[in-house]
Amino acid sequence: MELNEITSKAKETMDKSIEFTESQLSKIRTGRASASILDDVSVDAYGTATPISQTATVSVPDARSLIVQPWDKSLLPAIEKAIQVADLGFNPQNDGQVIRINVPPLTQERRKEFVKMAKTNVEDGKVAIRNVRRDANDSLKKAEKNKELSEDFRKQGEEEIQKLTDDYIKNLDSIFDAKEKELMDE
Repeated sequence: MELNEITSKAKETMDKSIEFTESQLSKIRTGRASASILDDVSVDAYGTATPISQTATVSVPDARSLIVQPWDKSLLPAIEKAIQVADLGFNPQNDGQVIRINVPPLTQERRKEFVKMAKTNVEDGKVAIRNVRRDANDSLKKAEKNKELSEDFRKQGEEEIQKLTDDYIKNLDSIFDAKEKELMDE
């Protein structure tokens, strides 16, 4: 395996770790309404657990409310129940046509809980990036052992991988700082 191949594969995997961490953070709600808050809610539709996004349209008419409009009105009670069971702190209101959700402002205590959740997600992302670094370094050592790389190229590759790791971890720290600010400043 070539040095460029190993580093580009590591970079690609680290990018995926960052994307995954960002998607996890987007599900942590701030005081503002966001359709992604309901991404993990599954509705019992026709006997199958189905993501809410596949049963209804979720819209955000303003900063403090969501409207869930099912494609099949018979699913209204199931969607309402799924939102309640998800324990997101919402009280959905079913008017027979749509479900309205008022997003209450967060208490200071709840904000701190969400910051802890975000910190945990970011730490998981850092662990994933460090695992990618370990795997890439293992690949470099294996390539050197198989005489595909010289010792100098292996060392150069390890330095590049470490620089990549440092950059991605710094990126995760700035993503966390932004999320923390978003959670605490409202």
